[in-house]
Amino acid sequence: MERLATSTIVPSSFRDPSGFLFRQDGTLYRQVNSSYRDNYEHLMASGLYVNLTNAGLLIPHEEVDVASPRPDIAYKVVRPDLVPFVSYPYEWCFSQLKDAAMALLRIQKTCLDFGMSLKDCSAYNVQFLSGRPVLIDTLSFEKYREGYPWVAYRQFCQHFLAPLSLMSHKDVRLSQLLRTYIDGVPLDLASALLPFHTRLDFSLLSHIHLHSRSQKHFAGGNANTRNFKMGRMSFLGLIDSLESATKKLRWQPIGTQWADYYGNTNYSLEAFEHKKQIVADFLHRIRPANVWDLGANTGTFSRLASDMGIPTISFDVDPAAVEKNYRQCVERREMNHLPLLLDLSNPSPGTGWGHEERMSLEERAPADAVMAMALIHHLAIGNNVPLEKIAGFISRICNWLIIEFVPKSDSQVQRLLAAREDVFADYAQPDFERSFGEYFTIQDSVRIIDSERVLYLMVRRQ
Repeated sequence: MERLATSTIVPSSFRDPSGFLFRQDGTLYRQVNSSYRDNYEHLMASGLYVNLTNAGLLIPHEEVDVASPRPDIAYKVVRPDLVPFVSYPYEWCFSQLKDAAMALLRIQKTCLDFGMSLKDCSAYNVQFLSGRPVLIDTLSFEKYREGYPWVAYRQFCQHFLAPLSLMSHKDVRLSQLLRTYIDGVPLDLASALLPFHTRLDFSLLSHIHLHSRSQKHFAGGNANTRNFKMGRMSFLGLIDSLESATKKLRWQPIGTQWADYYGNTNYSLEAFEHKKQIVADFLHRIRPANVWDLGANTGTFSRLASDMGIPTISFDVDPAAVEKNYRQCVERREMNHLPLLLDLSNPSPGTGWGHEERMSLEERAPADAVMAMALIHHLAIGNNVPLEKIAGFISRICNWLIIEFVPKSDSQVQRLLAAREDVFADYAQPDFERSFGEYFTIQDSVRIIDSERVLYLMVRRQ
């Protein structure tokens, strides 16, 4: 008897009336609804799709003959190329958010040459693939209508210009507002938080401060936005203005605790090189399909994996470290390496409607291998997380584990203990091995020369 295919609609795509994502037998598909037929046909026939996919700005797809979970409203089903790891704007560093914004503005300019426009500018429609931002929503386009304002203008400002301005002019940590405000940073909030001198910048005055004021005006029913007309030249002028405003925003990755970590370690050069050799040897032994490097700093050890051609994600809590890592990725044109911002003591949760629109870190696991260099003491002593809880969490997100144990005698641990009472009686190598031994089998352990630190290779118990 032939087995019927089972389909599950992806929760993150339910808001779009033009279509939705669904999984069928483990494969990701996108349904194009009948209501979007004219726009989809124009996208494909005009040459815009070919132009954008060839430029690496839009995810390619293939039209397929697959049963739809909603055939009553279906026009077509397509199979998009897969993005190996889905990341979110609140996990991006300053330059990643800026590069994503510039990519969308470039797409919008290209659209106008083909008689189309972006109908939304959600940052969640952008992902990083092979080191570059790419639009993943094939249904973000509509036919350009002469005289109409850009419908995605407010969304672009809330998802990109407002958080970038706050990061540049106020505090880079304000990017985390995107974790709270899933529809982008409200412009009235951005306007209130930005320093006064930003009102002297014509672009920010127009696109954030006055834009915020006009939103309040229209929200109060004082005017009808449908009566507002915008010619093609004004439309192009708006995009140029947004591009100029975004391009000149800057943030320098300095002044944070861990940005210069590798220049301020207690390793000798020989010990540091020995540590790299041990990690490289472990990676060669297990040849993982992908790697997550937790507490990666600027990605020195991540690159041991990515330079082997292993898709690697560098996670770190420090915005400056992630920024430096990403800039190096761009400079080296790295295609297998993605730096992301993550606080392991408070990792990305499931958010949005029903806690399902944006996946938690665990939902995006498991990685084939996790690396945790010089991390455990920060969690156990710096954040008071018991070793058994650390081991339990890591066991849920990986198969293989390359992990470093740093004893209390190490000067870096002593720095953590200098300003607090040592209440960590269970923080010792036997406790570490016992706690992780509950979830992992230790395959190997090597002491780093000129050091009391030990590197372990472990595999998760089945």
